[in-house]
Amino acid sequence: MDPITLGGVVALCTIAVLFSGVSVALGLLIVSTGFLLVFDGMRSLELLPEILFGKLDNFALLSIPMFIIMGSSIASTRAGADLYEALERWLTRVPGGLVISNLGACALFAAMSGSSPATCAAIGKMGIPEMRKRGYPDGVAAGSIAAGGTLGILIPPSVTMIVYGIATETSIGRLFLAGVIPGLMLVALFMAWSLYATWRSGDQRLLNSTSYTWKEKFEILPRVLPFLFIIIGVLYAMYGGVATPSETAAVGALLCLLIAMVIYKLWNPRDLWVVLRDSTKESVMILFIIAAAGVFSYMLSSLYITQSIANWIGTLDVNPWVLMGAVNVFLLIAGFFLPPVAVILMAAPILLPIITTAGFDPIWFAVVLTINMEIGLISPPVGLNLYVINGIAPDISLKTILTGSLPFVGCMVLAIVLLCLFPGLATWLPDAVMGAGL
Repeated sequence: MDPITLGGVVALCTIAVLFSGVSVALGLLIVSTGFLLVFDGMRSLELLPEILFGKLDNFALLSIPMFIIMGSSIASTRAGADLYEALERWLTRVPGGLVISNLGACALFAAMSGSSPATCAAIGKMGIPEMRKRGYPDGVAAGSIAAGGTLGILIPPSVTMIVYGIATETSIGRLFLAGVIPGLMLVALFMAWSLYATWRSGDQRLLNSTSYTWKEKFEILPRVLPFLFIIIGVLYAMYGGVATPSETAAVGALLCLLIAMVIYKLWNPRDLWVVLRDSTKESVMILFIIAAAGVFSYMLSSLYITQSIANWIGTLDVNPWVLMGAVNVFLLIAGFFLPPVAVILMAAPILLPIITTAGFDPIWFAVVLTINMEIGLISPPVGLNLYVINGIAPDISLKTILTGSLPFVGCMVLAIVLLCLFPGLATWLPDAVMGAGL
């Protein structure tokens, strides 16, 4: 069979298996093993254990459970509520300042936790009721938190960026830096739309918020500043040449656990056990997907599917931006149904040769891919963040949450367009800090 035709068959079989309800990792193993047996015979199975475990033999993978523990220790405390309250006290005099406070809290909490659902849950539990109480439209209240939660996979430290770096053998440090400016740009776009929607509502209650004294503003800071110092310290250690990403993640995880124990009294062994247990479950899930994706990549390469697709793309007389548009459509559709980690691990082996052949920067592409995954988090039918918000505020219909999220999807699409027009938004900071080149 022609390799490109075979690639189409593999894609259809993969979709069918994943839609059957099996886990992503097990589904990838089933497809990979099946095609290797059919086309390479029983001898191909001898290499599978070596490939499966060899994919996990990477020191950089240690950063994944460490960053997850760092996020879980924060998510298990009142850190999100305190962060929200601190920003609300400082921004309350700004017209529409409450929604800005929520988005700012989402951005900072996302940077600390790296988890979109955790960000939605932590900030939304306080932010949504407070915004609704002060007269903000339900769509703005729910949509802003759902969209703000997606920042967890873009603003560093980001687990999805680590996964992309491992899958494509790209510098994780450069990927983290590449997400900073686009992440701040998305925060600014979200805030701009929220202010416009607030102004358009014409409700004067939104412009008149509670006034806080300077004492009340400063007394909340000691609970928030330690976490901000950890973020700054992690980034400094990573880019100041003090430690590797994995070592930095370990120190960050330890410090977050200590702060959670000292400031938020997380002394109960049961509470600590829950943090470690949940972190282990999430880490094992991601690592299992990484290992299975390694076998899937080997199958694609062994059957010459990846090479053939890359060569075929290279022979096409197509404008590179038309090609990039098609890639974005593919990523959007994939993001509607699959979690970001699964999409990255399955698509990277195929897409990386295509985008490099077309002359695009892999670091820049990582940011574009991540924003596409963010759109998937607030788009049906999966739209994980939409269901998290619905769980927090069950009296707000899923339709209202989705309608409120759509303008923020537009902001993300605009961000992708801006990145295409000005690639330096993603590549300038990594080049400035770490030097030009990959």
